Amino acid sequence: MFEDSLIESGGRLKTRRGRTSAIAFLLEIMIIIVMILIPLIFTEALPRTQLMTFLVAPPPPPPPPPPAAAPVKIVKVIQTDIVNGELRTPTKIPQKVQMIKEDEAPPPVMSTAGVIGGVPGGVPGGQMGGVIGGIVNAASNLPVPKIATPQRIRVSSGVQSGLLIRKVNPTYPPLARQARIQGVVILQAQISKEGNIENLQLISGHPMLAPAAIDAVKQWKYKPYLLNGEPVEVETQVQVNFTLSGG
Repeated sequence: MFEDSLIESGGRLKTRRGRTSAIAFLLEIMIIIVMILIPLIFTEALPRTQLMTFLVAPPPPPPPPPPAAAPVKIVKVIQTDIVNGELRTPTKIPQKVQMIKEDEAPPPVMSTAGVIGGVPGGVPGGQMGGVIGGIVNAASNLPVPKIATPQRIRVSSGVQSGLLIRKVNPTYPPLARQARIQGVVILQAQISKEGNIENLQLISGHPMLAPAAIDAVKQWKYKPYLLNGEPVEVETQVQVNFTLSGG
């Protein structure tokens, strides 16, 4: 007993406080779990009136008021008479209303002194068809301006190749043949109104093939290119192909 009452026992005394604390902690947890599960299991114990207030939908809004009717205007018609230039109200309402029928207007007088096909009622020696007919006739008598034909136009190589009437094939340069050089030479050509080649400029191609292509194209002949029935000069491109057989 004396040893148990001391504060320091040297670790020789063993107590059950740790086990007791663990058991108490587990009991508290179980009590809390049971308290949480009871409302979920026994839903009848919940306040029904409060739950119903959350589930009931709110009432719909009232309908809009009908549009106001347009005011009706009442027009009172009073028959009046004109006496000596003054407007007066009649003293009594007549039993019968007399209908006044006016005579139709006479037809317009047709003038026979005008020209045939002119406007009725025209003056003698007038214009056929009236004022409008005179304007149309005057416009038809005006000379039609002639559009000047350009002296030179640019034409695609495909269109101009359809006018070719004489084609001279180029001579393959021997050095280019030995070196197995082949390809396409493109020239810018100027063709006269008679269809002759007047000017050639190299656009692209191998330098060893260009001289032979220029010498051959200078001998080509085209039909004159007609624009509005008149021959014009043409600028176009010419392609010359150099291909080795068996290559």
